[in-house]
Amino acid sequence: MEIYFSCSLTGGRDDAPVYQQIVAYLLGRGFTVPTHHLAHPDVMHQEQIVDPFEVFQRDINWLNGCDAVVAEVSTPSHGVGYEIAYALGLEKPVLCCFKEGTAVSKMITGNTTFGLTLASYRAMVDLIPRLDAFLSTNFASSS
Repeated sequence: MEIYFSCSLTGGRDDAPVYQQIVAYLLGRGFTVPTHHLAHPDVMHQEQIVDPFEVFQRDINWLNGCDAVVAEVSTPSHGVGYEIAYALGLEKPVLCCFKEGTAVSKMITGNTTFGLTLASYRAMVDLIPRLDAFLSTNFASSS
């Protein structure tokens, strides 16, 4: 099963340690994460050399091929919002994770589209059960 992980790049990288933990957790559970490189500390350097059209085409192909999306939305990002909307348009399940107390766009928190799940957390230990619930709901045989 393939999970598209989405997180902020140009909007800020303050949450990169959380991104790394989420990706490691998903990989540890046996999921394929084509966007695992987004959690890497050097991602900005890696992505800088890729043409914007190539990034768009690559990421759209990954979104089309994935089974679900896990997005960390604590740091605002146009790209993450676009990816969430695109995935929901494809009727793919989407989990939006964010740090408790963070101001998250009302376009996310007020969204009642079927398949969208919100998960606030204080620390990774709080997020794990929410990730597990999302994965169990959407991938019962993979859990």
